[in-house]
Amino acid sequence: MRRSRRLWGAAAVVTTLSLVLAACGGGSSSSGSSGEVDPNGTFTVYGTEPQNTLIPTNTNELGGSKAVDAMFAELVAFKGDNAQPYNQMAESITTTDSKVFDIKIKQGWKFHDGTEVKAKNFVDAWNYGAYAPNGQINSTFFENIQGYDDVHPADENAKPTTDKMSGLVVKGDYEFTATLKAPFSVFSTKIGYTAFAPLPDVFFKDPKAFAAHPIGNGPMKFVSRTPNVDIKLTRNDDYKGQDKVKFKDLDIKIYASQETAYQDLLSNKLDFIETLPPSALAGGKYKTDLKDNLVTGHLLGISTIAVPYYVPGYDNLNLRKAISMAIDRAQITKTVMNDTYVPADGYVSQGIEGYRPAVCEFCKFDPTAAKAAFAASGFKGKLTIASNADGGRKEPLVAACNSIKNVLGVECDFVPATDFGQWRSIVTGHKLTGMGRSDWSADYPSIEDFLNPIYRTGASSNDSVYTNPAVDQLLEQADSTPDKDAAIKIYQQAEDAIAKDLPSIPVWDEKGVAAKSKHTKTVTLDFRRRADYSSVEVTK
Repeated sequence: MRRSRRLWGAAAVVTTLSLVLAACGGGSSSSGSSGEVDPNGTFTVYGTEPQNTLIPTNTNELGGSKAVDAMFAELVAFKGDNAQPYNQMAESITTTDSKVFDIKIKQGWKFHDGTEVKAKNFVDAWNYGAYAPNGQINSTFFENIQGYDDVHPADENAKPTTDKMSGLVVKGDYEFTATLKAPFSVFSTKIGYTAFAPLPDVFFKDPKAFAAHPIGNGPMKFVSRTPNVDIKLTRNDDYKGQDKVKFKDLDIKIYASQETAYQDLLSNKLDFIETLPPSALAGGKYKTDLKDNLVTGHLLGISTIAVPYYVPGYDNLNLRKAISMAIDRAQITKTVMNDTYVPADGYVSQGIEGYRPAVCEFCKFDPTAAKAAFAASGFKGKLTIASNADGGRKEPLVAACNSIKNVLGVECDFVPATDFGQWRSIVTGHKLTGMGRSDWSADYPSIEDFLNPIYRTGASSNDSVYTNPAVDQLLEQADSTPDKDAAIKIYQQAEDAIAKDLPSIPVWDEKGVAAKSKHTKTVTLDFRRRADYSSVEVTK
């Protein structure tokens, strides 16, 4: 979950992000309803059942992020319409070597329980997230910090020697330092990701009780969560951040069917849906349906099909090549997705600095080469692609299966999961029995975020359970290169090596097409394919 590099402060080394995201349609105040703006109104959004409880260090998928990101504020944030980083809770982030970072936080910010956010709340939260026995899904995001290996040994059977990383030191109520294992030019951007949010003192007294009623420090406060029904939040009027909301209540409505959600939106029973169902995409029907209620943006994300190495018969490079070259991406994105997606040709989103075209040489539709590779693979049996079937995920994967079947002459079936939460539990539990959908939305806008969390050995989102020591070495080298431009070149070398192994098969990138109701006067789509809540105005 789902995400360029910039430092702020007197001694900071500043780098630039050459990325502009377009947001139009619903982003204009002249579109939609002309009614009076209602600061006490409710904004309802399409949701899927979260995989886990709503704790920042244990949330890395869209279903949970829609709530968690509204409830918590990190040191750094990204403006929804152009992904430009800015200091949120950080007063300053300074470094002279990209290894030791001095972080000062703003004073007077409070958690929703009224307690003040202090430096130790960040340090304690990061230590909790990194500590292996806590089993937090975002634990590897802290691996750059000195002492991570002591709290989270590489050998999963080994016991941690401590529960605190030596690289984190509280210097006062509003200042702490983070010392990394090696220079890492992306760190000051990376800490804008959800996992780096602070946690209040009450969390550590009773994490289970906190999970039932999370307390954040962000623009919205938790009200209730009814599994498979909704998550309700309300505005935090004491919030001090730039991204304040201009409506009162947020209702994340959980749908089993994206088609149902879309019909609710057309009936103005739902205010926002960030992706459209196949029935709306077919023949461009959505353009007639929505007119001025269409919302577009440029997303930083990529869709791939993971080929898990632990499934018998799938640890076979010729098979992976055959499958990839048998998928007619251009045809599927044109007919099934009605040009709201574009074919993917590498492992990095097309809006990220460092993206290069045609990195994946086996992503070209080539039936002849696909058949030859399949014959060389010696594979026997049936292929499957699994995913949650909601959210419009089924249709393009069925089309991919049909393309594979037609080219290779092998059976290929789509296997649906009950919902997104169940689906991600299957993936993270390494219980796939075939291929699986593995989409990625940027946590922060950096090439590093498209490689380390997904393709490094043991990474939190390594759905294929892929390992390549040469890739690990290149990623480590890139991570420890202080110069941003030099680091990007090494990350690109790692991507080249990954492309040769095909641990997952890139299929398409989403352009970003969303929809709003007539009751929503303004809304923009942020780079992570979510409504930018601070942009929202609802009418009476």
